[in-house]
This record gives sequence, C-alpha cells and structure tokens, in this order.
Amino acid sequence: MPSITPQQQAFEVTGGVDTHQDTHTAAVIDQVGRVLGTEQFPADAAGYTALLDWMRRFGRLGPVGVEGTGAYGAGLARLLRDQGVHVVEADRPDRKTRRFQGKSDPIDAIQAAKTALAGERTGTPKRRDGRVEALRNLRVARRSAVDQRADAQRQIKALIVTAPDELRERLRGLPVTQLITVCASLRPDRADAASPATAAKIALRPLARRHQQLSAEITDLDELLAPLVAAINPRLVAANGLGTDVAGQLLVTAGQNHDRLASEAAFAMLCGAAPIPASSGKTTRHRLNRGGDRQANAALYRVVLCRLRWDPRTRAYAERRTKQGLSKKEIIRCLKRYIARELYQIITTSNDLELAA
Repeated sequence: MPSITPQQQAFEVTGGVDTHQDTHTAAVIDQVGRVLGTEQFPADAAGYTALLDWMRRFGRLGPVGVEGTGAYGAGLARLLRDQGVHVVEADRPDRKTRRFQGKSDPIDAIQAAKTALAGERTGTPKRRDGRVEALRNLRVARRSAVDQRADAQRQIKALIVTAPDELRERLRGLPVTQLITVCASLRPDRADAASPATAAKIALRPLARRHQQLSAEITDLDELLAPLVAAINPRLVAANGLGTDVAGQLLVTAGQNHDRLASEAAFAMLCGAAPIPASSGKTTRHRLNRGGDRQANAALYRVVLCRLRWDPRTRAYAERRTKQGLSKKEIIRCLKRYIARELYQIITTSNDLELAA
C-alpha cells in the first residue's frame, strides 16, 4: 500500500482486532462505518508493530477495539497503549449479529471496529504490568493449589468410605490434619496390590503426600502475597473484614490502572454488586445482578459475613432491615453494595498504585 497522503491523514479511522493465539486479524473502517481494509498478522512483537503501521496508513488512527485484551490480545493492547493509541475492550459479537452476518476472523475484526466507533463499549482494558499484575499471577497459582488440595482431600475421604472395615474404622474419625499425616505415612506392601485393603493404602498414600505438597505451596505463596498486597494498598488490607486474600482479589479486579473505573457505581457493577433495574409499567423493582467478576463478588460476600459476625454497626443495620421485612439474602445484597462503595474509595484514593505505575 502506498504511503498516506496529507488528505488521508486529515481523516480519522477506527480499528478493530480479532485476536487468536498465533494470528491477529485487523480491520480499519472510516467514520461512517465503511470497511477500508482487513489484514492478518502474526501474534508476536513484530506482528504487533506491523499491524499498527498498517492501520496508520489509512488515516489518523482513533480508537481501536480489541477482543481479548486479558488473554491473546494482552501483548497487542500493551503495545498500542505504549504508542498512545486509545484501546477499547471489545466483546465478541452477540448471537443475533453472528446469525445474520456469519462468523469469520475478518467479520469479527470489523465488528470490533464498529463497536469502538459507535462507543457501544467504552471500557478501558486493564494494564498487564506493575505490581497488581504480579499479584494476579501469584493468586492464579495459589487458587489452583487450593482447588487441587480440596480435590485430593475429597478423594481421600471417598476412598475411606469404601475402604475395608478395619482401615475405614482406623481412619474415619481422625481430624483432617491427622488423617493426612497418617495416610502419608502408610507403608503398604506393593507386592500385595491385588488386595483391596492394600490397594486402598497405596492409593491413599500419594493422595495424602500430594495434599501435603500443595499445602506447602500455598504457605509459600502466602508468604509472598501478604507483603505484596500490604505494599500495594495497606489501607485496604486494614479495612474491617478484609485480609490478604480478599484485598488481593479486589485489587486484581480493579486493575493496575484503577482510574479506568469512572465511579463507585461502575466498581459495584464490575463486582456484580449493583442491582439491575427490572421495572415495567407500574411495577418498580430491581433484580439480582449475576454478571461482573464473580470472584470479586465472592470476596464482598466474605466481607459481609465477617462484619455481620463482628461489626456492631453492620449487625444493627441487619436488625433494622429485618424489622422492615427484608430477608437475609436481600440484606446481604444491600450490604455488598454499601461495602463496594466504601472499598472503592479506599482503592482509588490510595497513592500506592500511582507510585508503582
């Protein structure tokens, strides 16, 4: 394609990118939605640069809608942001659109560009750098270890239920910590593996040792996470009902660039704690929000439970609302909304993230 003329440079164009593991498909449209071109690029550093140069050949580049900025599009989004391009998080086309237009990478890229042009999606992607990104990586490993340890523990208990009577009676009443220790120290005779009792012991031993290894991994990660979360936002960790785990989840949800959250209502919606209007005619009501980051919603739920147990003000609020006829679930939803407002102020007014940026 020839170099851009001064007349072309005067016109603003909008880009869209459909991202995949090995390739990214880009599209450019003008201000009335006409497609100016589509092209495919490799998903590596050289490909990202070539993609940006290609888009800029059509005119003055405005917003660029990118699918999957938290996954396959993370590297491209990082380069575009570093080059001063306004990146918009573009969701994949809905089913109705795909039913009428079909499905292909160029079609998806064009739809992402049209979404950015129309302003249907104005969300700013999270920055994938800084200490919050380091925190997210550590939390991924910790959550995986916790889940796998729980699976190992369930499998151990399931094996005990069906184990021969003598072994079952020996292990059934033990506390979890002692049970794991006993199972890990079993010394079955491998030559007698055809025996159900011996086979049960052979199976219990590696499961218990796996449980111990995963516990050691969790402890090691906790030793890294606690000071990191405290360094990022000490006020959040010190808030009533929060700790390292809950504070870490909320920091990851907000992202390194928490200024992308326009208001506390936006943060509540991101956490799935904002009620959704469901009114019609003379009926005015709201329904439960099942969207947002469910891990953040669960973190707010744990804060609510802790405060209902220990905080006098929260307990007084729950009693007052109960007398007004609200159920416990409704009270918890209200409290999650109030707590989201409180924690938003702590997250966004702290200077720690700005200093790390």
